[in-house]
Amino acid sequence: MKTRLVIFVTVLAGLGLAALLLPIGQWLTALLDWVSANPGISWLVFGLVYIAAVVALAPGSILTLAAGFVFDLPIAIVLVWVSASIGATISFVLGRYFVRSWIDERVAGNARFRAIDSAVAEKGALIVLLTRLSPVFPFSLLNYGLGLTRVPLPHYVGASMIGMLPGTALYVYLGSAGQSLTALLSGDVGESNLTGYLFVGGLIATAILTVVITRIATKALNKQLDSEAV
Repeated sequence: MKTRLVIFVTVLAGLGLAALLLPIGQWLTALLDWVSANPGISWLVFGLVYIAAVVALAPGSILTLAAGFVFDLPIAIVLVWVSASIGATISFVLGRYFVRSWIDERVAGNARFRAIDSAVAEKGALIVLLTRLSPVFPFSLLNYGLGLTRVPLPHYVGASMIGMLPGTALYVYLGSAGQSLTALLSGDVGESNLTGYLFVGGLIATAILTVVITRIATKALNKQLDSEAV
């Protein structure tokens, strides 16, 4: 188990370092130029690149904007939504496979932690949904982080897909309204009331998430303390 953990951490650190040092922007520009010139299978190649980017912890917002620029709006929304969901699921499974059992070993004797972990698993879909709506949590890292919890995989996938759809649709729409690919890659997407609404909604989701987790943890601890008192 320790070997798997070391491999997992090393790979993630390597991916993060590569994202900083490699000419990702140039590669992305070349990819999008190719996509524009090869519409036949470009959606498949773009989808595979998007999935790989999510797993590799690369920021997905630029790719999402670019999808709206190079594809028709309905196709771009579905393509990004499905690709992001697949990438998020792969990351979740990797995090659970490489790290979750190590955590179980460390907390096996901690009844309180196990009680909280079980309680969180019961409300897993709600927690995942709120984190997807919140702008506070980085998408790619969150995929791996949720894999360390006991949230059931079907709940994670379903809640993630629902929670990601509003933001996906907004960013794709902003990309479709872009004036140039260069502007999009530099982060210039203009102003939109929808962006403000989504951000405020995300902050509300963050506040709700804080309350939900606090109540779940308190309930689990009280239950455990009552059982110990008997």
